[in-house]
Amino acid sequence: MRIEGQKDGVRVIAEVGSVHDGSFGNALRLIDVAAACGADVVKFQTHIASAETLRDAPMPEYFKGEPRYEYFERTSFTFEQWQILKRHCEEVGIELLSSPFSIEAVDLLEELDIAQYKVPSGEVTNLPLLERIAKTGKPVLLSSGMSSWSEIDRAVEALRLGGGPVTVLQCSSKYPCPYEDVGLNILQELRARYGLPVGLSDHTLTAYTAHAAVALGAVVIEKHLTFSREMYGSDARHSLTPEEFSQLVDGIRAIETALTSPVDKNAVDAYRTMKETFEKSVVSVVDIEAGALLTEEMLAVKKPGTGIPARSLPEVVGRVAKHRIKRDSLIRWDDLSSEES
Repeated sequence: MRIEGQKDGVRVIAEVGSVHDGSFGNALRLIDVAAACGADVVKFQTHIASAETLRDAPMPEYFKGEPRYEYFERTSFTFEQWQILKRHCEEVGIELLSSPFSIEAVDLLEELDIAQYKVPSGEVTNLPLLERIAKTGKPVLLSSGMSSWSEIDRAVEALRLGGGPVTVLQCSSKYPCPYEDVGLNILQELRARYGLPVGLSDHTLTAYTAHAAVALGAVVIEKHLTFSREMYGSDARHSLTPEEFSQLVDGIRAIETALTSPVDKNAVDAYRTMKETFEKSVVSVVDIEAGALLTEEMLAVKKPGTGIPARSLPEVVGRVAKHRIKRDSLIRWDDLSSEES
């Protein structure tokens, strides 16, 4: 099946989200860490509190630290700060990505000239936002964490109208996500349903399911990154530390190499030395006189594999020794004649 927009290589996204907790210095440092860990993309969130939430909107169950409106206001950046963040990403060789949570946020990111968009799970049913993103014509990553098939259908349809490449990410909006709720089975269903590249936005606390997703054909992996899970805020407790994130990336690259490097089982020449060392050959277990008819009792198979292959033992039985063969010697075809003289 042709996969629309499929590109080579797995894209690894380090999701910073709000781990910076409003600290511009932390945001800059997290970009450095994401690049050092081998991520291709570092992702933030663009919140404009007045454009996306009422003041009395509840906080999520996994973070009750402060009112949502105040939290978004406190942790948001100015346009000038976004420009510095983008420039810093360019300097360290990593792409800046940010999820918009309002049309105004899209306008800001367009002014910033961001390269692609990520639709967070909570915005899948926000068709006005999706239509605004689609109008940019830029590539879009669509997360599907809390949506039904019919809701994802409408979102994909809306985004496709813009003509830009769309990648659909399986996601389970649980923080952290238990393994039984990751939904790796959904990857194939997404690919079959939409004919689009697929990926995984993973909220587990290890790299295991992300590695499995790559083996199953995911071309995008998104994982949260933090300095420490002890940090304050909504994201740190379900994020990977720098060491863990580096291991995630190393594993993805190893799996990617293995998946894209076909092996020919008939190309045995690459194992010639190993075969000679570990395989067995036909040998004598007694002294065999010239002219003797070889019987099974005279023969065995032992290392090394440089003589008559062990599989040919039945063909050696019944042959005649052309000359004397000492005990515990490799037998070669030149040592034998086909019949008794």
